Amino acid sequence: MPQLVDLLQTYGVLIVFGIVLVEQFGLPIPAFPVLVVAGALSVDGNVSWPLCLLAAMFACLICDVFWFRAGRFYGKRILRLLCKISLSPDSCVNQTEDRFRRFGVKSLLVSKFVPGFNTIAAPLSGAIGTHARPFLAFAVTGAMLWSGTGIVLGILFHDSVEGLLGLLETMGGTALSVLAVLLALFIGVKFVERRRHRARVAVPRIGIAELKALIDGGHDPLIIDARSLTAQELETAIPGALVFQSCAPGQLMATLDKDRHIVVYCSCPGDVTAAEVAQQFLANGFHRTRPLQGGLDAWHLHHRGRPVIEPDRRHAR
Repeated sequence: MPQLVDLLQTYGVLIVFGIVLVEQFGLPIPAFPVLVVAGALSVDGNVSWPLCLLAAMFACLICDVFWFRAGRFYGKRILRLLCKISLSPDSCVNQTEDRFRRFGVKSLLVSKFVPGFNTIAAPLSGAIGTHARPFLAFAVTGAMLWSGTGIVLGILFHDSVEGLLGLLETMGGTALSVLAVLLALFIGVKFVERRRHRARVAVPRIGIAELKALIDGGHDPLIIDARSLTAQELETAIPGALVFQSCAPGQLMATLDKDRHIVVYCSCPGDVTAAEVAQQFLANGFHRTRPLQGGLDAWHLHHRGRPVIEPDRRHAR
């Protein structure tokens, strides 16, 4: 097997392009360290840093345009898919899309430096109708900043990086095994972290049929929309639902009857956000609070082709 450094010196540009490409498509492959190594090797002329920079930017642009088009045509569905396959619980779309809303397309300048945010910035740009020209301008600039930062760090600390590469070279095939084990551990830790997060929000759900029975039975359940403001723009809310973010949680809870049925819904996988909000209500004595199983998708599926029942809003003021 060729030595690790020889591979980097011979195929450095292709390796940079390939790893950045798969990372930007969503695979948990850390590409930034590869850019640092490429920068370090460029000091001695073993790798061309301009070519590595262009390769990384081109890989980023391919993925950004792909996700932008996917967001434009599939909207919220592609965002939910990315949230579902993400290994990090912090990267749920509902927690990051309002960050994008705050800064708009300019957030593409720094999105690649933020795990999770990088995953949804491009498709969200397409979903909310960002024009292609400003998207491309900020996407290219953001890719250049991210790629250039990694390469510059490698140039500045090339002695330390080359020392580490020398150690890996002496390890031969063992070095690749060690790197593979470290990557597997990283993925494993993220997976366990996600499972623990899901376990923390494991509260009893209410099905759409039971919710309909409560409405038909005159129990007047209060339906609360726990989605982000951006998600509310992308999809119509359940008629009569009270927006959770419309006021401070304490102020909202002070106006409600603790014996009332409260149903919280969102549009992210596993009803995670709805479960988190429901836990806040449960912790404050609202013992009849439950997240809606399947969220907004379940509601739309149930009422497809039928008149939508609108809950009475007089108690939601």
